[in-house]
Amino acid sequence: MIPSSTRNDHLPVYESLVRERGDVVEEARVAAEQTQRQMAEALNGHEAVQPEHGPR
Repeated sequence: MIPSSTRNDHLPVYESLVRERGDVVEEARVAAEQTQRQMAEALNGHEAVQPEHGPR
């Protein structure tokens, strides 16, 4: 369902907020991607480490 106003009506407001406060959505996306990459590297490194002695 399309709202009564056109999509272009909302764009200037968003662009104005981005200019004033920065693109928080983009910053959050980048941070999430970095976190996912770091966690994948950490987990892959953790799996590669084998204990010298098993549980006793």
